[in-house]
Amino acid sequence: MDLLLPHLGLIVWTVLAFLIVLFILKKFAWTPILKGLNDREANIAGSIATAEKVKLEMAQLKSENEALLTSAREERAAMLKEAKDIKDKMINDAREDAKLQASKIIHDAQLTINNQKMAALTDIKNQVGKMVVEVSEKILRRELSDKTQQEAYIRQLAEEIKMN
Repeated sequence: MDLLLPHLGLIVWTVLAFLIVLFILKKFAWTPILKGLNDREANIAGSIATAEKVKLEMAQLKSENEALLTSAREERAAMLKEAKDIKDKMINDAREDAKLQASKIIHDAQLTINNQKMAALTDIKNQVGKMVVEVSEKILRRELSDKTQQEAYIRQLAEEIKMN
């Protein structure tokens, strides 16, 4: 049983060695170890705080980006609407111009037709005048024996002219 129970001298020297090691560790190692642990804890807490701050900044940037995207979409929609309005206005202006030009062409054509009609009527009147002069010449050249025949012939020609 002696092997299982240590002697009193061994116990004293073991306790004394433990106390010396404990004193040396407390004097020299305990403070740096605690300081290192505290520094590490502060570093981890600072990293967590920085991560939270970055997370908040990212959320804010994300909301700003969404706002910018919404604004850009609205601006794009406004630009497309404005472009459509301009296109419609240009088409309507072109239609109005085409209508104005068509009416001007029609008006010019009607004026030309009227001018040609007036020229044709003038030409016809001139021809009728020439024919009257020729008829008058023929009447004057024709020698009628009787004045009554001459008046009857003039009446007949006048009736023909009135009927036409």
